[in-house]
Amino acid sequence: MNLVFFLLVLSAFATAAAAEWSGAAGAMAALSDATLKAAEGAVPLALGLVGVMALFLGLMKVAEAGGLLSAIARLLAPALTRLFPEVPAGHPALGAMSLNIAANMLGLGNAATPFGIRAMEQLETLNPRPGTATNAQVLFLAINTASVTLLPTSVIALRASAGSADPAAVVAPTLIATLASTVVAIAAARLLQGRADPRPPPAEPSCAGPAPYPGWVGLAALLAVLALVPVTIVWGRTLGPWIVPALAVGLLGYGVARKVRVYEAFVEGAAEGFAIAVRIIPYLVAILVAVGMLRASGAMAMAVEPLARLLAPLGVPAEALTLAAMRSLSGSGSFGLLAAYMKDPAIGPDSATGILLGTLYGSSETTFYVLAVYFGAVGIRRFRHALAAGLLADAAGLAAAVAICAVLFA
Repeated sequence: MNLVFFLLVLSAFATAAAAEWSGAAGAMAALSDATLKAAEGAVPLALGLVGVMALFLGLMKVAEAGGLLSAIARLLAPALTRLFPEVPAGHPALGAMSLNIAANMLGLGNAATPFGIRAMEQLETLNPRPGTATNAQVLFLAINTASVTLLPTSVIALRASAGSADPAAVVAPTLIATLASTVVAIAAARLLQGRADPRPPPAEPSCAGPAPYPGWVGLAALLAVLALVPVTIVWGRTLGPWIVPALAVGLLGYGVARKVRVYEAFVEGAAEGFAIAVRIIPYLVAILVAVGMLRASGAMAMAVEPLARLLAPLGVPAEALTLAAMRSLSGSGSFGLLAAYMKDPAIGPDSATGILLGTLYGSSETTFYVLAVYFGAVGIRRFRHALAAGLLADAAGLAAAVAICAVLFA
């Protein structure tokens, strides 16, 4: 990540300097202003995360105290232990990863982040080389970047506000595209890991955990998840506003049923959320400054335009590449760009391009932001192959989104 960070900043500087020398006065002044504004914006962004982090980590602490994470880990043990052989069966990391994946599936980006950070913290307890990402951490981040999505709630809401006749039209293509990107993410993380993690994690007796549930229980849970697919397609817009309140009531109710002191447990978890939000500020400053400089200098546009011309004969609109590049760099920037496209009369929410753009947004993630937040929260500085795996997953999501939308909406 050290080299990537430097190259992003250098590319922005070189582009602005070339513009100045070619007669475009003010390019360097604009870059300077964007750099300072990006640095200033990192702190409000981190502080804005405090409330959300406190809420969901508080709820997670209640679930953890009641044994829910252990139960989820047991339920998903057959699948997760094959994906993460480095993590002992029943380890709390498996439960945290399960909640993160579930939140992403439901389109709850704000809820998924605290769960993902908690999973990273638990995985770090198994790290024989603190400061360097393990294979399990890289794979989990790649899966998080791909994020299989059943209900892209933010895109549905945006399409509805833009006057779409069918706001949930993006549900099915988003699910298919994210399934494809997840497969690529897993394959890329495995193929690129090489011979890392030479020492196995310590097999502590306390990590052994309870035995997995019988196979039929896991099969029943899988069928229940698959049954959610048609439900989200038909009633996704109606169910969206219910998810977060139902999650809060469900987790607190579970804690009460398990005789957990829910208020004390919630406050303890909320305090951890506050500490984490403050801890990631330096990492956010670094990545937001680099992204802000890249955008303000015009370097990103210069990189995207030639590729757009190359892929135009394949039916990939220039707007899709611009949104894909922005999505990897900035969540708020890409959402604003998507909103602008939805309101553009030449595109609109219900055109083939409009549906493709909504699908693309829902089937990709802010890879650089996720790297900075998830690894920064646990002090990881050597990302190893995490960035490559994440970007390959983004590319797969773009290709899958273009292909499935061409089939369904061309």
